Amino acid sequence: MSIVTIHEAKTNLSKLIARVEAGEEIVIARGKTPVARLTPIRPLSTARRFGALKGVVSVGPEFFEPLSDAELAEWSFARCCRCA
Repeated sequence: MSIVTIHEAKTNLSKLIARVEAGEEIVIARGKTPVARLTPIRPLSTARRFGALKGVVSVGPEFFEPLSDAELAEWSFARCCRCA
């Protein structure tokens, strides 16, 4: 990881971006104090595979049972947001 000053970053932004695209992380500092970081944006995987968690996650029959009044009270909006 390289550290550059704000002045260097303004002067060489295109070169710094090329380095970031190559995978490097660059910290921008005001004087000796780091204030920002340039990092590459990694593409998000948009492909979802159906059944990817089969055998890893299971839902028992109790999941489908109605909640008790006490459990419903815990999920109430007013209590959650402290509006009441």
